Amino acid sequence: MNISRLVKQAQKGNKEALLQLIIAEQDAYYRLAYSYMRNEHDAMDAMEDMIVMLYEKLDQLQKVDAFYSWSKTILVNRCKTILRQKERFLPLEDERESSFAALTDDNPYRFTESEMDMQVLLSHLNARQREAIELRYVHDLPYQTIADMTEAPLGTIKSRISQGIQKLKTIVGGGRNENDRGEVTGAQTETEQGTSSIRT
Repeated sequence: MNISRLVKQAQKGNKEALLQLIIAEQDAYYRLAYSYMRNEHDAMDAMEDMIVMLYEKLDQLQKVDAFYSWSKTILVNRCKTILRQKERFLPLEDERESSFAALTDDNPYRFTESEMDMQVLLSHLNARQREAIELRYVHDLPYQTIADMTEAPLGTIKSRISQGIQKLKTIVGGGRNENDRGEVTGAQTETEQGTSSIRT
């Protein structure tokens, strides 16, 4: 599929070309929307809104080869807008088993024993770190795309991911099992994380 050619055709008003671009990545769009919306109906609604916005704004896209990162940014922003309207926005809730089936061998926090209860592990990260890590390793998005989606500097995104991975490594290193209450030795609590890393 020639993405650049299809984008240029779509920019000239070819709806079929736009449809081909969307269908080619429809599963990735859905998984991304579902990560935020947490149910099929709302995820599909967000995707439908994205399609309308793409059709209306496609002529604003300068780099045609950046179509997918641009469109996924629009999708994430739409998801967040819908969730804010519902007054229940929590970035990338971590109660998903299916998402972790996509983890790969080169993922720095991939654990094999039932994913080491990945949901529990990620719950020790603050929301911004968790969101950045999932966008990077579950949805396989580039750092710059994540920065665009979250409206944070590129360096901040890399820092969030690096710090989050280090915390996960600390947890897996044995600190989790040393405290009967499930608290992590050597790691900050979520409250401490929230105050010590305002935009980290």
